[in-house]
Amino acid sequence: MEKTILVSGASFAGLSTAYWMNKMGYKVTVVEISKGLKKGGTPVNIGKKTVDIVKRMGLLDQIKLNNINMELMEFKNSDDVTERKELREEHAEDEYEIERDVLLNIMFEAVKEDVEFIFSDSIVSLKEESDGVYVAFKSGQNRSFDLIFGCDGIHSIVRKLCFGEEAEFSHFLKTYFSITIVNSLLIRENTTQMYNEPGKAIMLNAYNNKTDIVLCFSSDKEIPYDYRNEEQQRNIILDQFSGLGWRTPELLEEVKNSNTFYFDKLCQMKMPSWTKGRIALVGDAGFCASPAAGMGGSLAIDGAGALAEAFQKCHGNYELAFEEYNKSFRPFIEEVQATAEMTVDFLVPRTEEAIRTRNSQGPFA
Repeated sequence: MEKTILVSGASFAGLSTAYWMNKMGYKVTVVEISKGLKKGGTPVNIGKKTVDIVKRMGLLDQIKLNNINMELMEFKNSDDVTERKELREEHAEDEYEIERDVLLNIMFEAVKEDVEFIFSDSIVSLKEESDGVYVAFKSGQNRSFDLIFGCDGIHSIVRKLCFGEEAEFSHFLKTYFSITIVNSLLIRENTTQMYNEPGKAIMLNAYNNKTDIVLCFSSDKEIPYDYRNEEQQRNIILDQFSGLGWRTPELLEEVKNSNTFYFDKLCQMKMPSWTKGRIALVGDAGFCASPAAGMGGSLAIDGAGALAEAFQKCHGNYELAFEEYNKSFRPFIEEVQATAEMTVDFLVPRTEEAIRTRNSQGPFA
């Protein structure tokens, strides 16, 4: 009988995992809590390691067609004076950047005819038996699968049900952030601008006739909030950035009136194992490096690729494949996570002196 796979989450980790498992002959079902693909977010960097994977997935030509070339980064002061400019080097031949939603649609198109998708539903319980995993869904249906893959982000329900509470694995990087996407150019296209006050950062990215507004603030302690309550999250951002200089009042109006808004803490997931029995985690659910790494989407694709390689190497034996996945992919994740922690200080300096030094001399002054 054909072996069955359930993937929780229809973002990059979920779609990539679905692609590879389907290619290896498994019957794949993807369950996604949202009513469709979750849209919004900053562009995805496709670096050298990821290029090889998307090429094998047959997606590279479409990524090349939609490549974004950011040209300039400017560090601003409160008078809107540019204190330092950095020319963004053109991507090497084997590096690309693409809008998140465009890449998500490309990946969905690659699997939608071969994979079953269940939207507006989620897992509420998992019970592993010797012959498979029995799943109860919020909608009331019950099904069994041979393997379960949790590809459902930092607030993963699969991780919570099988491995433990989020707090056991989440390492808070003492920073919160929000992303708002505006369908107009607030600065020159293909430009990034950054403005800081101690413990606060505002970054604008303009490309393809739209602008990302990214707001970050430092917080030594975690703030209690409902991660599904968008109004509460907007108010946190509006309160934190009220009274700041530069173009902040204008940008907060954009945030207040926008249709797209995302808010969360910068954190990393650090787990001793990404697998347990017949269940495995892929992407942010298992090894989030934090958005500070700039690699969330590509790490998810890399993780699904590493999992697929492990299955191929172990001839479909899931127990051996899970061991291989844990062992072979971990050094790369640990390296990326270490780099991301250092990046936070660059993005959100805590003192006026640190801001002026970075703006005038660069991050390694």
